Amino acid sequence: MITTLTGTNHFLVTKKLSDIVGKFTQQYGDLGIEKIDGEEVEMERIAESLQNLPFLIPKKLIVLRDPSKNKKFSENIEQIISTIPVTTDAVIVESKIDKRHSYYKTLRSKTDFEELNELALSDLTNWLVKVARDEDGHITHSDAHYLVDRIGNVQELLFNELKKLLSYQSEVTKETIDLLTEPTPQSTVFDLLDVAFSGQIARTLYLYEEQRRQKVEPLAIMAMISWQLHIFALIKTAGTQERTETAKKAGISPFVVNKSYALAHKLSLDELKKLINQALKLDISLKSQSIDADEALKFFLLSLAS
Repeated sequence: MITTLTGTNHFLVTKKLSDIVGKFTQQYGDLGIEKIDGEEVEMERIAESLQNLPFLIPKKLIVLRDPSKNKKFSENIEQIISTIPVTTDAVIVESKIDKRHSYYKTLRSKTDFEELNELALSDLTNWLVKVARDEDGHITHSDAHYLVDRIGNVQELLFNELKKLLSYQSEVTKETIDLLTEPTPQSTVFDLLDVAFSGQIARTLYLYEEQRRQKVEPLAIMAMISWQLHIFALIKTAGTQERTETAKKAGISPFVVNKSYALAHKLSLDELKKLINQALKLDISLKSQSIDADEALKFFLLSLAS
């Protein structure tokens, strides 16, 4: 069997590869596993490894990373695939693949092709519920949603945090999430802007101070505010375009677009332009002048709430 693994979700790609290698090892042992870096090894050497019969074992597994970086290999992919014997399993792992090229089309049609991209919020919550169940634990969809909001959409981090929560107790709740996890700065900055735009002055100051207690420096907060405003601008200028398409064209996670969508549409385009200009001036001042960064940032955030 020839399998292709690609996509932006590094966690899922790595896990799928680990599952394939683990299953092979359990059945045949690790003697027949060979790992090849497609960028560093010559095409002839790769083809030889794929075409040679296994020695003293019934089957072998070749894990081939980023062979598309080897131009000669990608140009001859159809011929190479056709000569791989049934006694060899191959996994082609591509970190990035150009869908315009015949190489992609060949892998798509001639291999067991899996493209694993970042999950949308609803898929992430469903996945967390399933992981908890597989680990003989339980988390509700609402609490899974809360966990994603609190620490972000990076699956590896979510997986590790969920395992930690389940080791504390099998029933994961909002209370244990608050007790055992720390909110990511990016997630909290979104909340910071959300409450500021909602006119919640006391809550805005509290969330800012919470960032500082986490030892997040004012310049880092400013950078994340700028990043969030950039996302708002992408959404506002996308018109009637589907959110998934906006995320794809901008090269960002659909989760980020979905989370920012409602807040972006609270602002008119003129208001957003004015806000970006203010943020730019503040950013320049923070980097070029001797000013109290905390006071300047709090003044900027409170101006949003007024």
